[in-house]
Order: sequence, then structure tokens, then C-alpha cells
Amino acid sequence: MVALTHSDRRRRTGGREGRSARRGDEATPRSPYITRRIGCMEILSQEGLELIEHNADTILQTTGMEFHDDPEILQIFREAGCDVQGTRVRFAPGFCRRTIQASAPAEFTQHARNPANSVRIGGRHTVLCPSWGPPFVHDLDLGRRYATLDDFTRLVKLHQMIPHLHHSGGVVCEPVDLPANKRHLDMLYTHIRWSDRPFMGAFIGAERAGHSIDIVRILFGAEFVADNAVLYCVSNTNAPLVMDSHMSGALKTYARAGQPVACTPWVLSGAMSPCTVAGTMAQVLAEALATLTLVQLVAPGAPCLMGSFASTLSMQNGAPTFGTPEAGQMVLAAGQLARRLCVPLHTVGTLSASKLPDAQSQQEGTWGLMMSMFAGANVINHATGWLEGGLVTGFEKTILDADVCGKVARFFDGIDLSQNAQAMDAIAQTGPGKHFLGSDHTQANFMTAFFRPDTPDNNSYEQWSADGGLDAAQRANGLWKDRLEHYEDPGLDPAIDEELRAYIARRKAEKPDMAFF
Repeated sequence: MVALTHSDRRRRTGGREGRSARRGDEATPRSPYITRRIGCMEILSQEGLELIEHNADTILQTTGMEFHDDPEILQIFREAGCDVQGTRVRFAPGFCRRTIQASAPAEFTQHARNPANSVRIGGRHTVLCPSWGPPFVHDLDLGRRYATLDDFTRLVKLHQMIPHLHHSGGVVCEPVDLPANKRHLDMLYTHIRWSDRPFMGAFIGAERAGHSIDIVRILFGAEFVADNAVLYCVSNTNAPLVMDSHMSGALKTYARAGQPVACTPWVLSGAMSPCTVAGTMAQVLAEALATLTLVQLVAPGAPCLMGSFASTLSMQNGAPTFGTPEAGQMVLAAGQLARRLCVPLHTVGTLSASKLPDAQSQQEGTWGLMMSMFAGANVINHATGWLEGGLVTGFEKTILDADVCGKVARFFDGIDLSQNAQAMDAIAQTGPGKHFLGSDHTQANFMTAFFRPDTPDNNSYEQWSADGGLDAAQRANGLWKDRLEHYEDPGLDPAIDEELRAYIARRKAEKPDMAFF
């Protein structure tokens, strides 16, 4: 693949194609989240659901789950009547379900600083978030490289300009040019300054979670934060059946502040869970039940989600694999299990092991996103940009994935059965043997009749060749640059900006820098 030069970009994608993409954005009003009008796909029978929950209860009763380096959590479980031996906690059958369903909300709103961008989480709603966590970035110009704060900022701005994303996300890439113990402050500020969508807090440890809550109290006001969800936390387990103090510390901090926690078992079937779908889902449910229960014991009524990051492992070389049939079955099962618990589902989207934004990356990613949508997922992390098993955020892949996000949003909107959509007058007006291109109905609806993806080329071979013969990734290269060139700054109140900067400076001054990697 060859990246576009600056002059090529202006001629080919920043020009006609860039303007066309922006016109497409303007033609379709942006929605702050997806409301699915197509039902979920149910892969398990009632008997199958009961069997997996029985097996999860058996795991929790006989094997239990360990909570490391957090005596407070062990005491919380002990006082709730659980069997605590050392760091191992065992639960009576049915205890977790009863605890969760007694107080966990089925639906809630995460507020954005721009109220028009607040998202509804739960029910038939889906929120799409960008890639999270990669230490590397990739684009066709510079290739694969360690990420910097500049890359992080460009990605936040790019995501802000993508109408099919609903959330600014969290660690959209890991800016390794900043000290490891302080970079979370710069990342939080970057989300707040350059995006007006909801965003995630820092996940690792109680201290960083506390900084996140301090920051949103400056942004929204302490009273508002006390009564509303404005952050989002993911607490991953260390499968099999372990949670460490970094994750439990953040979980407690967010729960006590009334901020949502996605309790997410992170498993690769065959290594971190059994090499079968049924065995993996029993373990996933067991870990989710234990950690969701912890949220409700810490702060009854705190918003929480059942998370599931479950994929497969290559039995040939031990590498993670994505977009597999089994991974699809796992997320569909997770959706049913979450609905059975009456909590929202957090899961993942366009995952790929590919190193480049190529056919493999889009085949695997599209499969993963579609399965998560059919699972009824309420929050989908890694909906754009994910490459190389999560080591890389790709700029071109972000644009390619954004098209897929737009397509699933249109698809799950369902079939319009309004009087206009039935088009009976148009059929009568046109009559037999004629075409509809010039009909009044087509003229009135042509801008919004069909979804318009940005990256495909539908021209003739001759026109495609004359335009440079670019493949999809090369076109995406020009499109992400065009979006950044036309980035619209949402602005930030200068007084709030000054207070945020002062807070961050104070926190950074409290301790020396730690290793950058």
C-alpha cells in the first residue's frame, strides 16, 4: 500500500471524496446512540440458560473466586455472609443473582458535557465506543510506531468528527511519551478539551479513579456528579477467577461515587477458560456474577453492566484469534445471560488480529460487530480502530470501521413503514415499464434513501483508475486527514479549563515521574 501525499490527498479525497463524505454526514442527522428496532438473536434455549447459570453457581460455590491484595473487599463479602478463606471467596447458589437484581438498575444515562450527546445505556439502546488501550498506532504514512500524546489527541478529534461513534472512549491509544503514573491526567483532559461526548475514567487503581472523579466534579459540578453518571469504568477480571486490587480499587471508587462499572471477564478460550463455548460461558458468568455482586454490596443501586470479552485461541500457535464462529456464539450467549440478570451488556466490536487495515481486518471486525449487535449489547467498546489483537489503533482502520458502524446503525433501525416509505403514490405515478429516477418521490428522498458509506468506490473501472486506482485503505488514509482538517472544536468554558489545568498540575507535582513504558 502507498499512502497519499498532501497534494494527492487534496486532489483525490480532501476534494471530491472528502466533500462527498461530509455531504453524507450532513444528510443523515446524527443520533447520540442507537435504538435497536430489530430483536436480539437467541442462541440458547431456556434450558441452556439455566444449565449455564447452574454451572456458574457451582463454580462460585465449590471453586470460588480470588480477590487479591484488598482486605476491605474480603471483609465486605464476609459481612454479606459469603465463605471467605484467605483471598478465596465462595458464594451460596443464587446469592449473587438475588443481590444484583435487588438493586442494580436495568437502564441509566451517562451524561455528556454537551447534553445533546448524552447516551442511554440499557434496554434497546447501543453505544459505540472507539478502540481502547493499544500502545502502538498505525497509519499508511508512518507505519506502526509507539503512540504519543499527539496521536492520542488526533484520535480524540477524529472520533469527535465521526457521526457513527457515540462516545469519546478512554485510552484510545497509550501515549508512551508521558510518564506512566501521570498520563491518565493528560488523557482525561484531552477527552474533555477536544470532545463534548461522554468519556471513560481511568481504570487502574483507586487513586487514578479518584482523580477522574475529582476532574468531572470540576467539569460538571459536585452536586450533579453526586446524582448522575458522567464517567464509565471497566473492571476486568484476571481470568480464570481472579480480580486484582488495581481493578477492585477502581471498582469500589466508582461505585461509591455512583458511576457505572462494567464488570468484564477477559478470557481467551483455550488458555484463560475451557476450550469450549459452554465451559467458557459458565466461567464468564461466574466471574461477572461475583464482581457485579461486589458493586452492589459496596454501593446498592450503583449502575453496573455485565461485561464479556471472550474470544478464542489458535490451537496451532497459541495466538489470540478474532471473528471466529465460537466468539460469535459467546457474545450471543452473553447477551442472553445479561438480559436474564436484568443488567446492561458491555462487550467488544471490530476486533482483529490483522496487522494492517486489510480484508482480514474487515472480515473479522465486521463479524464481531454484527454479533455484538445481534446480542443486544448496550455498550460496545473497540467499535473502531482495533488491529493486531489490541496492540495497535489504526487511523485507516478507524475510518473503515466507522463505515461498518454506520451500516449496523442503519440496519438495526429496522424497516421504515411510514406512508412515505410505502411509496404507493410513487408506484402509481410511475406505472408499468418506467423507471423511478425522475419521480417526485425519488427526488424528495434521494439524499436519505440509502446509507452512504465513505470508503467504497462504486465508479467504473475507468473512473477508478483515473482517480488513482486507490484501494479502500488508501482512500481511508485521505479521509481521516480530511476529517482532521475540518475538525470542529466544541470549545470549553475558559474558567473550567483553567481549573482543570491547575488541578492536573497539582496532582503531577505530588510525585516524581515513573517509567514511561
